[in-house]
Amino acid sequence: MDFGIAGKTALVCGASKGLGFGSALALVQEGVNVVIVARGAEALEAAAVKLLAARAGGSAAATPWVKTVAADITTEAGRAAAFAVHSDFDIVVTNAGGPPPGDFRDWDREAWIKAVDANMLTPIELIKATVDGMAARGFGRIVNITSSSVKAPIDILGLSNGARSGLTGFVAGVARTSLAAKGVTINNLLPGAFDTDRLKGTMAGTAKKTGQDIDAIRAARQKAIPAGRFGNPEEFGAICAFLCSMQAGYVNGQNVLADGGAYPGTY
Repeated sequence: MDFGIAGKTALVCGASKGLGFGSALALVQEGVNVVIVARGAEALEAAAVKLLAARAGGSAAATPWVKTVAADITTEAGRAAAFAVHSDFDIVVTNAGGPPPGDFRDWDREAWIKAVDANMLTPIELIKATVDGMAARGFGRIVNITSSSVKAPIDILGLSNGARSGLTGFVAGVARTSLAAKGVTINNLLPGAFDTDRLKGTMAGTAKKTGQDIDAIRAARQKAIPAGRFGNPEEFGAICAFLCSMQAGYVNGQNVLADGGAYPGTY
């Protein structure tokens, strides 16, 4: 299926690896130009090489470009650096590393502010900076990579549970404003257990808290997923690309859960 977004330009955050990279990869394969942002310059440049190798074929005019910005998107300076490279984005994929796992008794105000700043306020700032331009051009797609913990909280990820739930509430309102009639959609994509560094860190935190062997934790996590495995970044990226497509223009203000069937609820 042709998603109809070739030639569009996307900002993809946290794109040097994991789910951000998977999303950038799927967009590039659809012919989308991408600006990828991450803090580590070396990993970011390596990601760009992979993206360029995988980009859609066709004429030189239709071949997407890839630009890199080594910056912390959760800071004002980092966002300014990204918009200095390109300003009029058709697609924005927000993504920032989740806060560390732990016990809520150990988190002070600074830890909470940092979590809210990275996982709630940063996406809001990126939305604020881009939606009006999208609306003026008649097309826009914003996908916020959040977490399945928004629907099924994980006790050791309290910082993430709280901050991302705040973003979810904000999106529920702004997605249903007049922006929707102007071709702009805003959705949240909720990953469950995907085989990324973040998952490894979470399992390490569980091992530390419980004293269990990490291999046993990994096996138990996989067994609890109806799909019987962890997801991979490429299939996550494919979902993200669909939400950015012309065909997804009637999908708006939704929380799309990708977790292999692990969520036990009906709704």
